Amino acid sequence: MLVPSRVARVRRSRREAELRRSLIPREQLVLQGDEPSAELAAVLDAARAGDWRPVAGYLAEAGSDGDANRRWMLMEPMGAAAAKEDHWLRLWREEEPRSAAAVLLQTDALVQLAWEIRTARYASEVTREQARGFHQVLREAEQVALEAVELASAGDPNPWVAQIAVAMGLGWSHEDFRGLWAEVVARDPHHLRAHEGALQYWCAKWHGSHELMRAFVDTALADAPAGSLLTTLRVRASYEQIIRDKAGATAYRTPEFTAAVDALLADLAQADPAHPQLQAARGWAAWALVMNARVAQALELFQVMGREVAGPWRYYDDPQEAFDRMREIAVQAIARAKA
Repeated sequence: MLVPSRVARVRRSRREAELRRSLIPREQLVLQGDEPSAELAAVLDAARAGDWRPVAGYLAEAGSDGDANRRWMLMEPMGAAAAKEDHWLRLWREEEPRSAAAVLLQTDALVQLAWEIRTARYASEVTREQARGFHQVLREAEQVALEAVELASAGDPNPWVAQIAVAMGLGWSHEDFRGLWAEVVARDPHHLRAHEGALQYWCAKWHGSHELMRAFVDTALADAPAGSLLTTLRVRASYEQIIRDKAGATAYRTPEFTAAVDALLADLAQADPAHPQLQAARGWAAWALVMNARVAQALELFQVMGREVAGPWRYYDDPQEAFDRMREIAVQAIARAKA
């Protein structure tokens, strides 16, 4: 007959296996964006073949609803493609030199190229050659962005949003950045992608501090509409601060962090299912719930997320492995509690 401790181990093992079966296997996980929709894949294939017109049509249709944040998110894969090979984009610029969409896309492509040159490593790990190339391409992006501002409609925030990463990389002063930010929020006060970029500018690892970053988040959330997912900013700010300070696990169990997680969960419940950053917000919430020792709620989100990895795991060298490891922490904790 099994002794009680052995019985508990067997029950725990069975429970772990049952929970794992509710999740997509590790080998089937993909990074968000690695599997574009059929429509987007066809547009990108056409661009790589030298035809820019499907890109122009796609972006024109994407912008028809007036949602600047959504337009920005739909443009990013095009910018990534152009950062790797821009022959088609140069043809577009030659044939339609006054195209606001093409100029904005070129700005974003240059920014993405600059960051690829630099890499995501810490500044101390970036070589002198990488830093030189990074700044050179960003200065080019800075000039193209001015043209994007000139050609865009007066109410479009995205030519200004495009300059946020430029400002961060080139080390714009606080005064200059605040001037840029005023242009963004005057046109779209709740542009999530813009806020994510500005948060990075204000964090301590770039040009701000914990205090400036927190003040920025407080302002952003003061009038944020329900479902905007701007509540991810509070969780992301905590992540930046805790990582920077090398704080222990207790930093994720404070009333402030718990409240930030609760606010994000409430926001997720009211978000549009078509919100372009919904999956990323789920990822931040799932990560935060595990760190906040609320593993059962985290597992529910991991199940909803399926096979697409998004959120803080994108910062890891192997996002799928890091994501799967966090899921396993949740699985083992739940099974241990119920054994």
